[in-house]
Amino acid sequence: QVQLVESGGGLMQAGGSLRLSCATSGRSISRYVMGWFRQAPGKEREFVAAINWSGKNTRYADSVKGRFTISRDNAKNTQYLQMNSLKPVDTAVYYCAAGVSPYLSASPIDYSLWGQGTQVTVSS
Repeated sequence: QVQLVESGGGLMQAGGSLRLSCATSGRSISRYVMGWFRQAPGKEREFVAAINWSGKNTRYADSVKGRFTISRDNAKNTQYLQMNSLKPVDTAVYYCAAGVSPYLSASPIDYSLWGQGTQVTVSS
């Protein structure tokens, strides 16, 4: 059974940086598309970023483009989300996800594996 476990969340002031990690255990999912989503209180889960199996192709939500960077290390079965220039609107629970879609989907329904989430809070 595959498990995804996020870490690295916390409280940060606006303008600061955080790096989220998502470690995978159980079996290798190096051929999966990996993604990050987030959900703020009272809002739907929204797409943040996705990366293909090789790491050469990425996709970002417009709201984080230029500030966040997604990456992966298949040898370590881990993906990352580097978040810079954080804003209070980035406050949410962040989830990592994995799917077998042939493209970098922004829809949660295309991801079959999910982590439990990690809280990111950005203060003004």
